[in-house]
Amino acid sequence: MFDVMFWPIAACILLPWLLVYLGLHVVQRGIIFIDIAMAQMASLGICIAVLLNFEPESFISYAIGLALTLVGAALFATTGKRESEIPQEAIIGIAYVVAAAAAVLLLSKSPHGNEEIRNMLVGDITVVSAVEVWKCFAVFVAVGVLHFLLRRNFMLVSFDRASAYERGLKVRLWDFLFYATFGVVVTVFVRVAGVLLVFSYLIVPAVCAVTLARSTPLRLLLGWIISLLGGIIGLFWSFYGDFPSGAAIVCTFGVLLFVISIASVALRSRAR
Repeated sequence: MFDVMFWPIAACILLPWLLVYLGLHVVQRGIIFIDIAMAQMASLGICIAVLLNFEPESFISYAIGLALTLVGAALFATTGKRESEIPQEAIIGIAYVVAAAAAVLLLSKSPHGNEEIRNMLVGDITVVSAVEVWKCFAVFVAVGVLHFLLRRNFMLVSFDRASAYERGLKVRLWDFLFYATFGVVVTVFVRVAGVLLVFSYLIVPAVCAVTLARSTPLRLLLGWIISLLGGIIGLFWSFYGDFPSGAAIVCTFGVLLFVISIASVALRSRAR
């Protein structure tokens, strides 16, 4: 059992830290579904590569998926206006639906289309290899270093957007850079975990952390702990219950969010 689960467990330990950080940005920006939209765009790129007879794990597949997420980054950066009659969530939702429908259309021409659609949606982290884990980790470290070096402007644009405009920052340019790096992370992770698990890792730990704490460092710490618990518990649940790993981890995150929300409400009621 340990030999089978070693690298899936390693993935759940090594990878969530950057996803929690990016998730806090997404939650603060109030564009919750942008991650699932960009993950679906990455999946669409991989679908195109598969139809061109490239392996999903190949560099070409990653390049096509990344190219589509960069198109999404440009789209979302230009539509994120201070005032607009059309909410940006509407644009994000449309992008997700169109990308999902296009993926279904493309894979309908594949002899294993239904299986490939399922893999893109829920993934199977239990079959992740050492090479995939280390490649993903290396990409995460590179993006993490970039965000650390530019953290002041990234944090300002996400957490105090009005001040970013007042200070004369080119907000749309910083938005594009954020979405572009976000796309790099999503594209590499979606091949390992699937669209639903990408969304869960980005949003659920961040929402739980925001519910429990106010300071950003404490939210990061709590988010990492929650993501670690959700991933490991979900993995063992899927292994012993013979369930799909992606769906099991997503449901585990849902249970953790429910428990934390109830506990938070109870604690606040006592404080009053």
